[in-house]
Amino acid sequence: MALPVPLRPVQHHLRTAQEHEKRDPVVTYYCRLYAMQTGMKLDSKTPECRKFLVKLMDQLESMKKELSDNESISQEVVGNAHIENYALKLFLYADNEDRAGRFHKNMIKSFYTSSLLLDVLSVFGELSEENIQHRKYARWKATYIHNCLKNGETPQPGPIGMDEDEEADEFGAEGFSGQGPSHGGSFRGGPAPQSFDGQDQSLVPGPTPGIGFTPGLAPSGPPATNYNNIQIPPGAHAPANTPAELPPPSGGVQLSAEDFTKAQKYCKYAGSALQYEDVNTAVQNLQKALRLLTTGKE
Repeated sequence: MALPVPLRPVQHHLRTAQEHEKRDPVVTYYCRLYAMQTGMKLDSKTPECRKFLVKLMDQLESMKKELSDNESISQEVVGNAHIENYALKLFLYADNEDRAGRFHKNMIKSFYTSSLLLDVLSVFGELSEENIQHRKYARWKATYIHNCLKNGETPQPGPIGMDEDEEADEFGAEGFSGQGPSHGGSFRGGPAPQSFDGQDQSLVPGPTPGIGFTPGLAPSGPPATNYNNIQIPPGAHAPANTPAELPPPSGGVQLSAEDFTKAQKYCKYAGSALQYEDVNTAVQNLQKALRLLTTGKE
């Protein structure tokens, strides 16, 4: 069924859902959930939109039954961690390639897909400031590199000056067809740069190229650089704090029920990260839990 014009703002999220149906049904489920929730706000009254959204709801209901034994579907906190870890893994891969001056369709696709998945995180609640910055930077980088290659120009690697209005909400994702990395992959430098002819290509589901990934590897380059008040999230470029930097446990800390819930959330995030052998993310979340439990502060 064709996507009605009023629902076009979610077309790339739906395409990402389609691409991951076999590789990662959890990503597919939450991309469709985001598209359905957003679509309801865009237009739920006109017959064509209503018909499309009802079909999407049916798909979601069917997937929920099929994946009922999957914790990422049955427990939102685990689903949140799954999507966030995947989005940031795509971001780190693309950022590594960018800083190394390796510009190709796969890295552009990875930047852009990470920004779409950070959109999807909004189904779990408000985005953190760090993820808002990741999303803005990734979407802008994808657009900038795409346009440079399309125009036969060499992009400047790493963080560079960016205007506030340069973020592209409607990025021509049809301009590249490279798939991003799969969960189980290893990123050892990524694929060789591909020619970029700027021609529109259909983004259909397909096998993931052999993109390598070294789990937990932080990209080289300067930490947290400001460009026109937009800050690259330090978590993407800087190593985690060492355990020695954590405050010593202090007796008599009054913890609320909310504090315990947050600590549980961080531990679940860490567990999810370990499933993908992402040591840095696991350590960071365990440190957050420990800091909260020992000081009562995040």
